[in-house]
Amino acid sequence: MHITGESMVGELVVGDFRAAAVFHEHGIDFCCGGKRSVTEACRTRRVDPGVVSALTAACGQPDPSAPRFTEWETERLIQFVVDTHHAYVRRVLPVLLAHTRKLEAVHGTRHPELHEVAQLTQFVADEMTSHMAKEERVLFPYIVLLAEAARAGGVAPRTPFGSVDNPIRMMEEEHEAAGAATARIREITGGYSMPAEACTTYRVCLQELEAFERDLHAHVHIENNVLFPRARTLESAQIVRATVTT
Repeated sequence: MHITGESMVGELVVGDFRAAAVFHEHGIDFCCGGKRSVTEACRTRRVDPGVVSALTAACGQPDPSAPRFTEWETERLIQFVVDTHHAYVRRVLPVLLAHTRKLEAVHGTRHPELHEVAQLTQFVADEMTSHMAKEERVLFPYIVLLAEAARAGGVAPRTPFGSVDNPIRMMEEEHEAAGAATARIREITGGYSMPAEACTTYRVCLQELEAFERDLHAHVHIENNVLFPRARTLESAQIVRATVTT
């Protein structure tokens, strides 16, 4: 894969998921902020444009073991999101909430930014809990119907929400909100840096928050840059097929 400063961030991760680790290391958003060139993303984050060299080193040689989400069937892609990322969010959020509240209570006087960290974590928990339920109960089942109809050469049933673009836009907006909250946590904690007097819970909590942000980026990337564009394409083909058959 040829990488230049004009390469689009999201497209690079779609092409080779190993690029995600490089972007995360430099604090570059490749999921919601993937529609930017590498040069623009580096300028926004005020990081060395040498990221191109790091990307080339990471993705220069083919890796058959790297997941190629664009090649997966729709049902497999959705099941992966639910079993891997949704399950992870549900598992770690109660722990994150407990730890951020404890840090706020114990260290909030000396580190007032922990009050905001606790509030933002609660916001993300509320947002993601509702968000994942809507995906699993409404959006994902309909995308599966679109994929099944495409394979059968038929037409998917009508929905109460009209175009699939309507729930997708809502999910993308919620991705933006959750991503902005985790980015703010990264900012006010100095990139999850530990104060000298940090206790074990403090250290573990910051590590957990960073891991959560990393997983969120991967999670949102699969949906925003792979699954949702595919759903829009499937629906467009449905509209054409329905027009031809009527």
